[in-house]
Amino acid sequence: MKTGFIRCAATVLFTLTALGGAHADDIATGDTLAKIRQNGAITLGVRESSGLAYTLGNGKYVGFHTEMAERIIDDLSKKLGKPLKITYLPITSANRIALVKKGIFDFECGSTTNNRARAQEAAFANTTYIEEVRIAVRKDSGIQSIADLNGKTVATTTGTTSVQLLRQNRNAKSIKFNEIRGKDHVDSFMLLESGRADAFVMDGSILAANIAKSRQPADFIILDEVLSVEPIACMARLGDEKFLAAINEGIERQIRDGSLEQLYNKWFMQPIPPTSTVINLPLSASTRSAWNAPNNKPMEDYPQNRH
Repeated sequence: MKTGFIRCAATVLFTLTALGGAHADDIATGDTLAKIRQNGAITLGVRESSGLAYTLGNGKYVGFHTEMAERIIDDLSKKLGKPLKITYLPITSANRIALVKKGIFDFECGSTTNNRARAQEAAFANTTYIEEVRIAVRKDSGIQSIADLNGKTVATTTGTTSVQLLRQNRNAKSIKFNEIRGKDHVDSFMLLESGRADAFVMDGSILAANIAKSRQPADFIILDEVLSVEPIACMARLGDEKFLAAINEGIERQIRDGSLEQLYNKWFMQPIPPTSTVINLPLSASTRSAWNAPNNKPMEDYPQNRH
């Protein structure tokens, strides 16, 4: 059994225990603000290997979306009139929706795509990042387009939608490839790096981050073709409009005062820990547009995704 799984399971068990007793009524009625006011604490779902949020180890979680979430929580503490202790709960692509539905964590800001299917099970705040799903390959692989994936092995991460998007793409209708799944994004990239996979299909930010942190970044490229445009948003439990509105207030405050763009530049255009790597991923026009007109449209409402 993996150490990370043990740590995650232990944290979930602790959080389940903490949810019992006097505060169960608040969870049942969907009043998250009342629960965190009473507890003086909030549980934040965090990612360990996303391009927008990751871990440095020893319980330290960082990244653009993690720090953005911490600022949202700081605004919540001011709104509630008391400091809030943050419990960081590692989650994965495979378990995040099940855990939020059960109230195991209060909200997460990782790399979750807002789509119509997920919106039936969880609530999404306003979009804070527009992602492009693309394909990473070895530079010497000879793969230059989707068509070159015919007969190849393609890696993706368990619980994500990337391979489905590849299959749906009009340029890949007749392409037949083998699929292999990593347990998380680091594991998926290792499949490419080790040669077990010929390509890794995933969010561009995740691809860029993993390439930048690899042993030989120059060995890899990201193909130009875009499979889909995906709105990435913080996710919370369905049915608590007050809490979702409070999250959106924190996001919109950061947009208005310019601190969200400063935060973006910190994590994508400047050296970041642990190795002072520069991801070099400038703020896109589509993300800026989402900030200028805050909304939580699902990915199906974006014209680029209507194949």
